[in-house]
Amino acid sequence: MALQIDSERGSVFVTDHCLAVIAGSAAMECYGLVGMASRKQLKDGIAELLGRENWTRGVVIRRENERLHIDLHIIVSYGTRISEVAHNIQSKVGYVMREIAGLQVEEVNIFVQDVRVSS
Repeated sequence: MALQIDSERGSVFVTDHCLAVIAGSAAMECYGLVGMASRKQLKDGIAELLGRENWTRGVVIRRENERLHIDLHIIVSYGTRISEVAHNIQSKVGYVMREIAGLQVEEVNIFVQDVRVSS
């Protein structure tokens, strides 16, 4: 389902895929994040590290009562404070979604799937 933004010059439609790319790329800029994880990990039991081309596979965009909710499945770097990494990601994603897409985000939920030693 696309998000519709109306203006005096017409309408702009932004897909959930586009919003997921924006959220995923914003998260990847944060210190302590190794990468995005597959959402299937809950079934498989193995956290699959996804490359740049697969940022959207670790991101879930939901709209509930006209409010935007973002779920991010991530892999953090060993030795970093998980709560700080998660807080930084939440702040960065919320800020970028406001600045780039002009959207207010109700929630940014972080699901830490794994901890890895970054190279």
